[in-house]
Amino acid sequence: MSENKEDFNIAEDYNYSRATYYELIDKGRESLDLMMDVARESEHPRAFEVLSGMIKNIAEINGSLMDLNKKNKETKLVGKEKKQSGTTNNNVFIGSTTDLQRMLLDANARIEKEIDEPVIVASEEPVEWNEEETDARMNVIAQNGNTGDHYDEEK
Repeated sequence: MSENKEDFNIAEDYNYSRATYYELIDKGRESLDLMMDVARESEHPRAFEVLSGMIKNIAEINGSLMDLNKKNKETKLVGKEKKQSGTTNNNVFIGSTTDLQRMLLDANARIEKEIDEPVIVASEEPVEWNEEETDARMNVIAQNGNTGDHYDEEK
């Protein structure tokens, strides 16, 4: 509830400030027109000095209006970011490629058992891993992409 009231107050303040800037700009333009007439009629250097100061002030008010709009957008974005916050989990595996392959094979075997499908095993003997050969294959895949060419090569 207080969040809605806070949003309402921010919007109300923004609208009030914006209206004030518009009013200042409009009155500044009217005054600028009058001062241009005075400077033109009097041709006095001080009148032109005042005129240039008025032009500068109106330009600064325009810049302030643009800053107000930018701050309003930032305020709205900050509110949306708070509402959209979620949980991000990043998992990192630390180990060799062989360890990763073993872990994936175990995970696949567990998934297949959970589905109640028989796990097809090529042999009953435990698979022996040649770590150097596996690492060499993974390096070829990393360098060339997984085209399958590295399985046909014989050393």
